[in-house]
Amino acid sequence: MPRTRFTLPTAVVGAALLTLTACSSDADPAAQDATGGAEQTGSDAAAAGTPYPLTLDNCGTEVTFDAAPERVVTIKSSTAETMLALGLGDRVVGAAFLDGEVPDWLAPEAEGTAVADPFSDEVPGTEALLELDPDLVYAGWESNVAADGAGDRETLASLGVASYVAPAACKDPQYMPNPLTFDEVFAEITEVGRIFDVADAADALVAEQTELLDSVTPDDRGLTALWYSSGSDIPYVGAGIGAPQMILDAVGLQNVAGDVEDTWTSMSMEEIVAADPDVIVLVDAAWNTADSKIETLEAHPATAELSAVREGRYLVVPFPATEAGVRNADAVADLSRQLGRIDVDE
Repeated sequence: MPRTRFTLPTAVVGAALLTLTACSSDADPAAQDATGGAEQTGSDAAAAGTPYPLTLDNCGTEVTFDAAPERVVTIKSSTAETMLALGLGDRVVGAAFLDGEVPDWLAPEAEGTAVADPFSDEVPGTEALLELDPDLVYAGWESNVAADGAGDRETLASLGVASYVAPAACKDPQYMPNPLTFDEVFAEITEVGRIFDVADAADALVAEQTELLDSVTPDDRGLTALWYSSGSDIPYVGAGIGAPQMILDAVGLQNVAGDVEDTWTSMSMEEIVAADPDVIVLVDAAWNTADSKIETLEAHPATAELSAVREGRYLVVPFPATEAGVRNADAVADLSRQLGRIDVDE
């Protein structure tokens, strides 16, 4: 859908960014001023530009940038779309393992870039990656930069290729958000803005998405929801600490798997029947469409009798919007609109 850009007063943007910086996972001494004072934040930091070399603690790996990366390979939609949203599409020399089409509001940014023509449908191997001569790999999952993926981070660094993993995807309990919040999502946008010295663009994007979220009134009917991501025999569903939970909270829905301390979990059909959700959120992916999930639910003798199934109380979200990134705020707004059209008998 077309995207409206918002412009907020500088004071509002600065206040929001002060909050985000306080939530950031790294405390970078390189960002201190020359007198050893406090780290610059908000619009002051944006005006000053990124102080290179910039050293970050990324999922427990120290990464130093001597300058803004020029040749970037992105892995997963979330990272490619963050680059596009920050106006950095021309820095992407290769995009891989995309989860679906970019949204309409990013289509103009993607046109003519490597994101529009991915070089791999899967995680690329190290050899294929190096052929693109990148100076940075921006990965959506930690597993993307492992020995059986694009190459482990230490090996890539020895070859002159830095790596940065979306902080929401950190697996070490010391770094994994628990639970994920929009503060963490926005902190990544802010941090990527610092890496590429485009803090102004990051500030504007955070302000826009904050305003979009503030425009959504959470549903107050106390409705429960199942977040059905994938699978048929045993569905894979959104659990209690990841992006699905964050989005459901913002929409005003109670997650029937919210007591599971994980980002995703398996849930049998019998468990789904016992939970009896008021609505079912269907993740629409090319390899496991929303329609195919409806067919699965309607064909199973147990779930076919759920009132949500009988009455078609479904909400649909595209897969790329279900992982932490620049599409989460849009997912909240869209699901809220869909939910507003659903009647649930008391």
